[in-house]
Amino acid sequence: MKKLLLIVACGITLLANDIIIKQSKYSVSQTIENIKDIVKSKGMGVFAIINHQGNAGMVGMQIQESKLIIFGNPELGTPLMQENILASLDLPLKVLVYRDSENKVKLAYRNATWLQGIHGFKNNEAVMKIDEGLDKITDKASK
Repeated sequence: MKKLLLIVACGITLLANDIIIKQSKYSVSQTIENIKDIVKSKGMGVFAIINHQGNAGMVGMQIQESKLIIFGNPELGTPLMQENILASLDLPLKVLVYRDSENKVKLAYRNATWLQGIHGFKNNEAVMKIDEGLDKITDKASK
C-alpha cells in the first residue's frame, strides 16, 4: 500500500509541475533556430539563448547538450507581471531544448496554466494565449 501511495504521489507531483515535453526531429541547435525564427516572425522578442553545455565546458564539466531560449511579448507578459510582480521570476517564457539519455532531442516548457496556479492571474485570456502560442511554436519548431 505504501508503494502504491508513493507511486501516486510521484505521479501527481510530476503532473503538478505542468512541464510539457515534446520530441524534435531536428538537432538541438536547429530546434533553437526554428523557435527563434518563429518567435521573431510573430513579432516577439528573443531575449537570450543560454548554452548550458557550453557553460559547463567552460568550467571543465560535462552535461548533455542543452540550450534554453528565453522569449516573449511584453504586451502580453507585462499585464501579468502587473497583476503579480513575482511572475517576473517565470516570465518571459522559456523553452529548454536538450538531448536526452537516449540521444533524442526534446523540448520542455511549463505551460501558462501552471503559471496561473502559482501566481493567481485573473487574466484568463492571456493565459490561454500563452498556452496556445507555446503549443504552436514548439510543434512547428520540432516537426
